[in-house]
Amino acid sequence: MHGEAASSSGLPGLVSDWSSDRRAFKDVSWGKAMMWVFLLSDTFVFATFLISYMTARMSTIVPWPNPSEVFALEIGGHHLPLILIAIMTFVLISSSGTMAMAVNFGYRRDRRKTAILMLATALLGATFVGMQAFEWSKLISEGVRPWGNPWGAEQFGASFFMITGFHGTHVTIGVIFLLIIARKVWRGDFDDGRRGFFTSRRGRYEIVEITGLYWHFVDLVWVFIFALFYLW
Repeated sequence: MHGEAASSSGLPGLVSDWSSDRRAFKDVSWGKAMMWVFLLSDTFVFATFLISYMTARMSTIVPWPNPSEVFALEIGGHHLPLILIAIMTFVLISSSGTMAMAVNFGYRRDRRKTAILMLATALLGATFVGMQAFEWSKLISEGVRPWGNPWGAEQFGASFFMITGFHGTHVTIGVIFLLIIARKVWRGDFDDGRRGFFTSRRGRYEIVEITGLYWHFVDLVWVFIFALFYLW
């Protein structure tokens, strides 16, 4: 007993403890591991953007535009603050639900339901991007530019277009990827083992889960953008 305790202490014990964690990743596929690496690196990029935005907002002496006024819409003669942003958020969060169900049915090898739910997710994502394009066009028509705006601090325009544009690009890429994978699922590529891009060996629907990881990440990032940019 004394010998076992001694062998598990010191440097050998530390190495043994750390190396035991490899079991958690032993059965993880290369594709899923690389997606996690990409999402981790992308987290740092978004965090840098949001921290820079908060620094600019807290350090400027010029009043920051009021989001409730800037992002308001006039509908039927009524002034509705943040109504478009609320709808956009609801649409994107709902798409996480359809994506989660698509992954569930993917592992059940239910080809039809998986493809339909992925297409529904892509439709919700495209709707979000369309509403974001409307938001951009509205603000541009009102004079917002990356170098200034009519409501206060000049950093507002640069921060808004950089952060929401970068996120919107991620959503657009996700929509394209969803359409590609949904087509392959519907066509039966993962059942037949058909060779091609993003097609793993026969019977494996793991690419659906990998797509889901990316999509949930994009949705999670929007929660932080929504809280820091539109509610603060």
